[in-house]
Amino acid sequence: MYCSSRWGAQGRPYHARVTTSPSPAALRIDREAARRFLVRRHLLDPPRSLPAAPASVLAVFDRLGSIQFDPLEIAGRNHDLVLLARVAGYRREWTDGLLYDERRLFEAYNKGLSLLPVEELPWYRITWDRNRVKHEAGVFSRHPELVDEVLARIRDEGPQSALDFGSREAIDWWWRPTNGPRAILEALAASGMLGLACRQGNRRYYDLPERLFPPELLAHRPDERDQRRHRLLSRYRAHGLLGRSGSAELWLGTAPDVRKDDWTGPLRGDLLADLVEAGDLVPVSVEGVRGERFVLASEVELLEAARRPFDEAGVAFIAPLDPLVWDREFLRSLFEFDYLWEVYVPEAKRRWGYYVLPILFGDRFVGRIEPRIDRKAGVLRVLNVWWEPGFDPLGASAGGFLDAFAAALDAHRAFADLRIVEFERPRSRRGLAGAVRTRLRPARPAPAAVGQ
Repeated sequence: MYCSSRWGAQGRPYHARVTTSPSPAALRIDREAARRFLVRRHLLDPPRSLPAAPASVLAVFDRLGSIQFDPLEIAGRNHDLVLLARVAGYRREWTDGLLYDERRLFEAYNKGLSLLPVEELPWYRITWDRNRVKHEAGVFSRHPELVDEVLARIRDEGPQSALDFGSREAIDWWWRPTNGPRAILEALAASGMLGLACRQGNRRYYDLPERLFPPELLAHRPDERDQRRHRLLSRYRAHGLLGRSGSAELWLGTAPDVRKDDWTGPLRGDLLADLVEAGDLVPVSVEGVRGERFVLASEVELLEAARRPFDEAGVAFIAPLDPLVWDREFLRSLFEFDYLWEVYVPEAKRRWGYYVLPILFGDRFVGRIEPRIDRKAGVLRVLNVWWEPGFDPLGASAGGFLDAFAAALDAHRAFADLRIVEFERPRSRRGLAGAVRTRLRPARPAPAAVGQ
């Protein structure tokens, strides 16, 4: 991959509409319909139903708005796993091309580092602007010569990574002292003075924003309240049925829910009221779930259609940061599924495993799986599988599960360009492994050695 500086065709930004229509009345829906609605609006009925093409990647972004990025690649990067669950024959090169060649997507902070359609850029300028004020009073003022050197070199020579500047004096940074050029590059990018040209592995190359993005997007500066309202709307858009509360990370970068000493802007409740009054969000009451939830007004018809049961249940392995599982409390309440991503939990305290993915079957979470990509051996290793109480994958009540489970494993194997699937615990999972093995596609032959 190379670092392209051209940008692709632009579309219409998705942001809060200005309307005078009255607020809609709250809707009521039962638990089963709520589960079906979420699965369907997340393009998981059935999984991998979108055509095998880069356009399907854009279709997922059109539905969800943004997808979180995480560089860990134990079973695949988070955004790749989100797309793999929804797009048939998904290839990571499609998303990388949309990011670094066509410039149809870009990286920004929205509930953590995320990928978004480039049309969304003006609605996330507030993060750049606030970071620039902070860094100009901090690291930029302490290291002006290095800032000037980095900007001049990129201006003259094109995309650069921290390694291109060599080792310099360390700078105290977010997590620990780090190489000066790396800290300055990250601060300049966080301030909108540089943009991410591409990633080669985990190495980041930066370029000037005007060489990455169209001038009309860079020139557009919406009001700060509009930006914060749009960012709040993006959380409801990604999840589909959020409420008013939840873990703090759900609302990062939107607005606080209570007045703080140094906060003079709108509260989150004010922005939510704006969105409901404008007709962008519709309140919903879900049977047996505490508190009011909200759906996009454009998805009310889909909510009503969710009263119809699925034609056929499929299986998907859900990414740890998939917006479907953002709200862990709601996940427990609606799906009766308790999920904790234990990648940052000390090994001795893990209940499940390092990189474990929820298993979705139809509108139920029926278990967890720990897949591991072993490219050297050409094997997708299933380190372990855990089932929810009362679910037996080999039982008569799990009709269709084994075929759907095998299809999900095959899709994961093909995505990672691996030959076979192997279960690592044959004694405890012998029956499952045997039943699945007969349903998997024939293993691909190993590539011939060079010179043969």
